[in-house]
Amino acid sequence: MNPDQKKYDAIVIGASAGGLYIMIRILKLLPANFNIPIIVVQHRAKDERTLLEEVLQQKCKVKIKQADEKELIQPGNVYFAPPDYHLLIENDGTFSLNCDPPVNYSRPSIDVLFETAADVYKQRLLAIILTGANKDGSYGIKKIALQGGTTIAQLPETADYPEMPRAAISTGHVQLVLDADAIGQFLLNTMKNQDVC
Repeated sequence: MNPDQKKYDAIVIGASAGGLYIMIRILKLLPANFNIPIIVVQHRAKDERTLLEEVLQQKCKVKIKQADEKELIQPGNVYFAPPDYHLLIENDGTFSLNCDPPVNYSRPSIDVLFETAADVYKQRLLAIILTGANKDGSYGIKKIALQGGTTIAQLPETADYPEMPRAAISTGHVQLVLDADAIGQFLLNTMKNQDVC
């Protein structure tokens, strides 16, 4: 089955340096009734509280919010990891937050989110790695692929900081390499597929 014909229970996205611009380009394409939860780790300063979500909400139709401890994950929301907390997904479909040491020098860590999401959603998970200047997410991408999930990396030549998508691609477990507009279109296609299946 083609990746854009699969049904997904969740979408996870990892971004670092340059992420705000690319997230706006992708998320602004989505309608308010987008029917798959999107869970995002964007590396940012630990003292930043809600500015990222406020900026994105002004430009996007989908509901954007910070993830809360024990919050039940719902379709139609885009959840962002709070600054300075790892974001994990539990087997009951809720979030948990912790202050464990940074992974890949980052808290929140993309790998932490991706690994826990892989355990919960398995083949019904879509993972996307965007611009960034480190290797965070590459281990999680591999785990998601091995669990049968779908993996996408931003085309490195279109990333402000290509190191993170290149690291993911170098694992050999990225199935699609797309620019921002193509990623947005892929998400729209997955939404249409949810409606007809």
